[in-house]
Amino acid sequence: MEIKKVTDASFKKYGKVIEGIDFSEILKNLEALPMPAEGVEYFPGVEALENTPATKIISESLYGGMPIQIGMCNGHNKALNACEYHRDSEINVALYDMILLIGKLEDVEDDFTYDTSKIEAFLVPAGVAVEMYATTLHYAPCHVEEKGFKGVVILPKGTNYDLTFKPNATKEDKLLTAVNKWLIAHEDAKIEGAFNGLKGVNVTL
Repeated sequence: MEIKKVTDASFKKYGKVIEGIDFSEILKNLEALPMPAEGVEYFPGVEALENTPATKIISESLYGGMPIQIGMCNGHNKALNACEYHRDSEINVALYDMILLIGKLEDVEDDFTYDTSKIEAFLVPAGVAVEMYATTLHYAPCHVEEKGFKGVVILPKGTNYDLTFKPNATKEDKLLTAVNKWLIAHEDAKIEGAFNGLKGVNVTL
């Protein structure tokens, strides 16, 4: 699979590179936090990352004043496994080089299946921040170096926390697996309770 850079023009339909905001203190704090020896860990909100002056700037500049959470996704991964989306943009900042496997929400079929041959791969170099639009399908990044990947994940406050409700109003409700998180999984990933709508190979780098 061809791996493009997020600076490539083809990334523009998925998101954009963020410039003008200093994420250095957040990344320094992230570097000091542990990461798993194998597999992937995700934490929606991490106090050490949120407790910096940049948090207010990010909230006001990138989210128009909405309350935000700053979390982390760390570990070792080479496979797509699933696609998720939110009702808003997600900001990712790479501590180490990492690769995003992403697609377009508009390519999800009416029955909520998705052809994984449409997935594209983009390299996020260390230190670079990217915005992924609400219409971008994504999941855990893939590592480039053997030491794994470490990434900052910024979203509106409350996103990805456990559901305290289970709606049953629309057909899309079956994809809701956490607050503000709609998920389509690949059967190979064996994600308990998820809708297995990814068709084709479980894209692996």
